[in-house]
Amino acid sequence: MVTQLSHPFSFNFQSTVNLRTSWVKVTAMANHKVAHVLSVAGSDSGGGAGIQADIKACASLGVYCSTVITAVTAQNTLGVQGVHGVPEDFVYEQLKSVLSDMHVDVVKTGMLPSIGVVKLLCHSLKEFPVQALVVDPVMVSTSGHILADPSILMAFRYLYCREELLPMADIVTPNLKEASALLGGMKLVTVADMCSAAKSIHDLGPRYVLVKGGDLPAPLDAVDIFFDGDHCHELRASRIQTHNTHGTGCTLASCIAAELAKGSLMLPAVQVAKRFVETALDYSKDIVIGSGPQGPFDHLFKLKRSTYNSSRRRGFNPNDLLLYAITDSGMNKKWARSIIDAVKASIEGGATIIQLREKDAETQEFVRLAEACLEICHSHGVALLINDRVDIALACDADGVHLGQSDMPPRVARTLLGPGKIIGVSCKTPEQALQAWADGADYIGCGGVFPTSTKANNLTVGLSGLKTVCSASKVPVVAIGGIGLANAHSVMEIGEPNLHGVAVVSALFDRESVSSETRKLHSVLMDVLSVAK
Repeated sequence: MVTQLSHPFSFNFQSTVNLRTSWVKVTAMANHKVAHVLSVAGSDSGGGAGIQADIKACASLGVYCSTVITAVTAQNTLGVQGVHGVPEDFVYEQLKSVLSDMHVDVVKTGMLPSIGVVKLLCHSLKEFPVQALVVDPVMVSTSGHILADPSILMAFRYLYCREELLPMADIVTPNLKEASALLGGMKLVTVADMCSAAKSIHDLGPRYVLVKGGDLPAPLDAVDIFFDGDHCHELRASRIQTHNTHGTGCTLASCIAAELAKGSLMLPAVQVAKRFVETALDYSKDIVIGSGPQGPFDHLFKLKRSTYNSSRRRGFNPNDLLLYAITDSGMNKKWARSIIDAVKASIEGGATIIQLREKDAETQEFVRLAEACLEICHSHGVALLINDRVDIALACDADGVHLGQSDMPPRVARTLLGPGKIIGVSCKTPEQALQAWADGADYIGCGGVFPTSTKANNLTVGLSGLKTVCSASKVPVVAIGGIGLANAHSVMEIGEPNLHGVAVVSALFDRESVSSETRKLHSVLMDVLSVAK
């Protein structure tokens, strides 16, 4: 059975990595400053796909990309005119050169033009293990040109994919032609066919399968199928009318790899990747580069759009929720300090994400405060979310919004804010959590866990309710409501891998020294994490 979702970037995801393990990985990654993806793929002389697309996609997401070139192609917007494979011994020399010296987090594969190259790659990954492997089984170009030796199709199906490469993969991302090739020519003409193909490919060994349906007969929506090992889920998005689609598959896989390299779980990684491709397609639909039927799209749109700029922080990571600080103007007035100073102090004390909540501020003043706080947050690499007010988030180009159950639905906020923004939703029940996921929320705030003075008549869920919601949620969870130094430890110890942190108001901002209180709470949270080590 296929589960249809109303939001294009939503699907079932059962995290296999708990908070503590994730944090250990993130801590270990701190020894090198920039996340690192190694692309093992072919070169595209037209610059739209292959190695060139991988480098641009990773760079756009703030990730370093090294390369192993497996083949050199002559291609442009008209198609592929020629393919020249790099000698296998030199492919191995490149692999060993990079993997033995440079700290590679994730390997992403593209064109693997011979059985020998597949074997060498598998051998190298066993010799030099990495954090994750993303396999984009590039075999056939959109124009129909075979990009690999015909014998490799059999190898992928029956030997090296089944016994080596795909069993090592965290996710494999074939398009319809590639999925058909992997399965011996199976015809894929419907969504049901895609689901069957995803299940069959999953039997070859990868943890997750994403079958891309961009080549299906043009429906109103573009449909991909994600298979998590248990269920098929439709990922629907509006079909963008443009011929500039060359390199979308390479880019999607590279963006997934980049987000995994930064420490993201699979769900946020795929969300960021799909939103990146969607936004780039929309921005590139009027670009004219060649005379052929399929042009490349622009990976560097972020440098050209006013809604993106060079000072923007990286994409959402669940670990950003560890110490979630929510401002309160009344408390800051009580201590005769500005909200701007309070935000700065909380970040200096260790806050990992900020929510600006101003219930009574006039719009003009709210925008001014948001712009000032955004500058401080971005200078420290911290995201700023706006409580409730999508208009304020748009006006100041904040990183996203946090919405209540009575506010604008997340899917509407997404339409207004765009695919790159963070959207959180307050939830008290498993049903609300599942709806937030279906509507495309990046995370949920669950609570109040304990009684709090910041919201009158706020129904509390307690630790048991928090645990129930965390178990049901398919997106990361942050606990909120009455949490402080005395009980943060017990909250974080409920044993749910989907719980990524605590959100606090009074425990930070109703104190004389915000930085000191934040530092103490941060220390408590780190103590909980250190126990896992």
